[in-house]
Amino acid sequence: MTTLADKSLLSGGDNKPPMLEKHLYDSWKSRTELYMMNRPHGRMILASVEKGPLVWPTITVDGVTRPKEYTELTPAETIQADCDIKAINIILQGLPTEIYALVSQHRVAKDIWEKIKLLMQGTSLTKQERECKLYDEFDKFTYKKGESLHEYYLRFTLLLNDMNIYKMPLEQFQVNTKFLNTLPAGWSKFVTDVKLVKDLHTTNVDQIHAHLEQHKRHANEVHLMHERNSDPLALKGDDPIDVIDHMMSFLTVVVTSRYPTTNNQLRNLSNPRKHATINNGRVTLQPIQGRQTSLATSTSRTYTPGASGSNPGKQRTVIC
Repeated sequence: MTTLADKSLLSGGDNKPPMLEKHLYDSWKSRTELYMMNRPHGRMILASVEKGPLVWPTITVDGVTRPKEYTELTPAETIQADCDIKAINIILQGLPTEIYALVSQHRVAKDIWEKIKLLMQGTSLTKQERECKLYDEFDKFTYKKGESLHEYYLRFTLLLNDMNIYKMPLEQFQVNTKFLNTLPAGWSKFVTDVKLVKDLHTTNVDQIHAHLEQHKRHANEVHLMHERNSDPLALKGDDPIDVIDHMMSFLTVVVTSRYPTTNNQLRNLSNPRKHATINNGRVTLQPIQGRQTSLATSTSRTYTPGASGSNPGKQRTVIC
């Protein structure tokens, strides 16, 4: 009879199955299933893992019932028997040494598969904790300063893939709005454009990413300008004159935007600053050089001291 080692060669050696890594069991499981499906008779290999191996047929000869020899199997039974061996071989080839040592005593692909799941994934409580963590990561997912649109897209799709592995339901609209709304301010114009021209209930993230990639150069320029303006007092160089110019430009913009020039202010600019002299109850105004203001419009006026007993003979000078 053909040995297990002999039949292991039936799986072929053109490439190797995915290697299991710690804390990445779900990803390995998904990739291994795809690898099995891509092999000849892939569905039968996967069925051997999920449902168990071929129930070995028996034959009765001279009144004695015994299991069939491999050479006595029908063509369909032969294919199924080979797929059972291929399933075992694919799983074992993807295991690190320490995990292989724990499952190598099993001779059925389904048993090995379930043992690995128990070792790597743990109880249903562990799975629930992982799902809660993924939901939390999705809720807090945000753009990282300095990353490109493509890097942002890759992080987001990796998170979605992990959630899909656990079959965690997410509405397409929810996924798309999350992807768009966490982009930086430089993308706001293009995010609005996507929301206007795309149906977020049917469009997927890949299509949105492809659309945004067409505008990434302009968006990056806007984002860079926004980052520079976010700190208006940041030094632009070592030259103190440049620093002062930058600060004065910023203050000018702030003042003119918050306090627009009125007609009254424009009129006041034409009124010269005046020097007022109070002498014996008389106020005399004389134009002087200096800052312009709007006080006093007459050249002289009578000044009457109050009840405080001010000395009428004393001269007082007021700058208006």
